[in-house]
Amino acid sequence: MFRTAVRNVLAHKARLLMTVLAVMLGVAFVSGTLVFTDTLGNAFRNQSAKSYDNVAVAVTTWAERGDEETAAVDEETLGKIRDLDGVAEATGRVSGFAGVADPDGKLIGNGWSNTGSNFAPGTGGKDAQYTFTEGTGPVKDGEIALDKETASKGEYRVGAPVRVATNGPVKEYTLSGVFTTEDGAVNAGGSLVLFDTDVAQRLYLRPGEFKDVNVVAEPGASDTALLAAVKPLLPKDAEAKTGAALADEEAEMTESGLKSLNSMLLAFAAIALFVGVFLIANTFTMLIAQRTKELALMRAVGASRRQVKRAILLEAGVVGVVASVAGFALGVGLAVGLRSAMGVFGGKIPAGPLVVSPASVASAFAVGVLITVFAAWLPARRAAKIPPVAAMSSVHAVATTKSLVVRNSIGGVLTLLGAAAIIGGAAQGDENGRWLIGAGAFLALIGVIVLIPLLSRPVIALFRPLLRKVFGVSGKLAAQNAVRNPRRTGATASALAIGLTLVTGISVLGVTLGQAIDKMTTDNIRADYMVSMASGEPLDETALTALRKADGVAAASPQRSVWLTVGKEEGVSASGVTPGDVEKVFALKTVSGSLSSLKDGEIAVDRKTAKSHGWKTGDSVPVTFQDDEKETLKVGALYEGNEFLSPVLIPEDVVDPHETLADIREVWLTMDGGQSEANEQAVVDALGDNPAMSVMDRQGIRDMFGGFINTALNIMYGLLAMALVIAVLGVVNTLAMSVYERQQEIGMLRAIGLDRRRVKRMIRLEAVVISLFGAVVGVGLGTFLGWAIGKSVSASIPGYALVIPWDRLAVFLVLAGLVGVLASLWPARSGAKLNMLTAIKTE
Repeated sequence: MFRTAVRNVLAHKARLLMTVLAVMLGVAFVSGTLVFTDTLGNAFRNQSAKSYDNVAVAVTTWAERGDEETAAVDEETLGKIRDLDGVAEATGRVSGFAGVADPDGKLIGNGWSNTGSNFAPGTGGKDAQYTFTEGTGPVKDGEIALDKETASKGEYRVGAPVRVATNGPVKEYTLSGVFTTEDGAVNAGGSLVLFDTDVAQRLYLRPGEFKDVNVVAEPGASDTALLAAVKPLLPKDAEAKTGAALADEEAEMTESGLKSLNSMLLAFAAIALFVGVFLIANTFTMLIAQRTKELALMRAVGASRRQVKRAILLEAGVVGVVASVAGFALGVGLAVGLRSAMGVFGGKIPAGPLVVSPASVASAFAVGVLITVFAAWLPARRAAKIPPVAAMSSVHAVATTKSLVVRNSIGGVLTLLGAAAIIGGAAQGDENGRWLIGAGAFLALIGVIVLIPLLSRPVIALFRPLLRKVFGVSGKLAAQNAVRNPRRTGATASALAIGLTLVTGISVLGVTLGQAIDKMTTDNIRADYMVSMASGEPLDETALTALRKADGVAAASPQRSVWLTVGKEEGVSASGVTPGDVEKVFALKTVSGSLSSLKDGEIAVDRKTAKSHGWKTGDSVPVTFQDDEKETLKVGALYEGNEFLSPVLIPEDVVDPHETLADIREVWLTMDGGQSEANEQAVVDALGDNPAMSVMDRQGIRDMFGGFINTALNIMYGLLAMALVIAVLGVVNTLAMSVYERQQEIGMLRAIGLDRRRVKRMIRLEAVVISLFGAVVGVGLGTFLGWAIGKSVSASIPGYALVIPWDRLAVFLVLAGLVGVLASLWPARSGAKLNMLTAIKTE
């Protein structure tokens, strides 16, 4: 039976080609994901180990510039650590944001990982953490050193002036040297600037103090013993760990981050393989139908049902192995391509070998073979039931009324249960509701797949009059052929329906959320520009002062983050704002009182927060600031909440006495004459053409808050494309084998006058009808799911309203029709080329 199975595979190579391609693509997705994440994990683990290779003990504090309460490591403490037995060297570090401008004044790097630190020369005047390829490290005020990548991007050479921005005004430094590093910030697409230690301390902490300390041990000294000796010397809240422990922690964090990426990519691989199941099952069903007499004769000469089933499953196993080998090779290539692509898009992966683990190989082959065998099991089971008497007739295993009733009943129950769960989850909302929607979506999708053969006749019947009227005989025959075998049509359409259900659901949800966020931005903002740090860190107060003096600024209010404690324990987030200007930069709707009361030192509270605390206009609220000073603030106004401000508005001058360093997240500006190139340039000039500061107009603000949704949609479309490609292969396979089965019929049609052009048209229209049928089902179910998921999150999104993206749905349907046309090219050409006399004689 094994020889028979191999012979049948070799005899039907062309017909199994699409099945091999489907499995190959699914396996490539799985193996590529596993190899890619294993390679990344190994590279980052090696980088972590290398970063702490010479570090025996690492000390970390949480001291920040402007925070006088949190202690750092001072020079005296650092000296005591250096004097400990077994310590070869102890290096103090400070760090923070530093952005480097390119020759055009633009920021080099991504902003969030642009870092500045101190050059800490030890014995011999070298800093062991950095290897200089040009020049030397900075040893005085006015000098900096740059990592090699940043220097290359900015085309900077030693001795050249370089504009660098920290959280304050931009300043020009002289480049003293260029170095290489394995620093994670640089590998993440950022930059690293080294300052002289005294300069870095003034910029990022306090003179004479360090945020972190790295301790290098003498040969033979115990890291654990050094750790025990260092700990008693440290200030309160400081943390000390061995370098090995920190390297392990970083490796665990990396693996944790990669798990999310791994899970997401594997989820899309699972979708692609799920779609492939229909193609594989359809292929084996048609192959078995074509070999009815052969299988029945095998039974007649003594083969048992079990042997017949085993032979077909062996065929599937052979196909799975071949497809897995090709898919794994393609997956390794995909992993290499993804690694290169990350470099193109600015993400630098540490050097390291491509990791192809035994687990990746085993997983890929297990997935490929098991999926193929699983998909072929039902056709094999049906084949085993073929009685020997079928050798005398080509009619066998006709679906009975009972079997169809059972199938449709099961499908109907599953669909109703799924729909009920989806509606219930949408009504419930929150995370539990979304889990219920997910379970309901799975049941509904399975139910619709089971019901698709039943749905095919009435749905395709809607297209029949149009096909007959527009395309004549070819259209009529195409519609009849599409429903001739409902199970086959259903299985082919199911693959496309699954992909389009997901694409449509994501589109409906994405467009709805995008428009809600866009409306929220438009309705709540009056400002012409928003200024913020590219790093996401707070702005320096000097930036706010400079902006208020800029030409054309009519109103300027910061969004200053403040934390208030109300009563004994309850905390409330507040925004420090400029009275009189805040109303000009934000659209604030007053419920009671007046926002002008902010000028009198009173506060404004949004309506929902006031209701939850039982506050009303005129009430006095006792609060405690972060410096533990207490004040009683009067509620001067209640207003409808604004998503860009905290629930309590408090005048800046009320906050100033309680904070050494203002936490200014953004500054919002309204300009005389509105948005214009001149006004934007005036803002940029006021900031000293600072590359680290972002100036956004209204459209930029809308894009910032809503743009991530479009990015996410594009990523989802790209990942789901694999499933749609497999669905297309399914259409090609179904049509090709259908043409092979209908050779005699096509020969007869040719004989009675249907020319080659009409034969092609008939097959092409059949493909379009099947594709559109699957697309209609997928778009309908996807829209329903998009509505349900959106409904479950609507309570947390102000202004939420369902948006059906009719233009995108129309594009999906047009693309589905185009898929049908493209998928039919080869089968239609083959059918039209058949010799009519030879075809008529075909059994």
